[in-house]
Amino acid sequence: MAIDIRGMAPLLQVFDLPTSIKFYCEVLGFEIVSTDGKTAPHFDWALLRLNGVELMLNTAYEAPERPSGPEPARVAAHEDIGLFFGCPDVDAAYRHLTNRNGRKSDEAGGSAVWDEAVECHGS
Repeated sequence: MAIDIRGMAPLLQVFDLPTSIKFYCEVLGFEIVSTDGKTAPHFDWALLRLNGVELMLNTAYEAPERPSGPEPARVAAHEDIGLFFGCPDVDAAYRHLTNRNGRKSDEAGGSAVWDEAVECHGS
């Protein structure tokens, strides 16, 4: 007999939680459902939701231990991870993401703090 599972919420360890939350909330439209109780944007964990899809984000480093940039070995270890979003209008999703150029600049220095590769497949 199978376990009666009704959903799943992957947990992603991220280097820059505030930037990741901006991407998932402002670009994709997720909402923050719950956090670790710290004030935004200083929380270390958040549960996000969009149309019944849940995703947890956790900072990879506590504030005092966070290096100045992502560690190449840690980034390389996650090259095999992919998130696939199901959406009814793939062309509209592609336009939405590419109209933002898949990039967001960091307000302080203007350098890209994330660069999402957009690949959409229709049925």
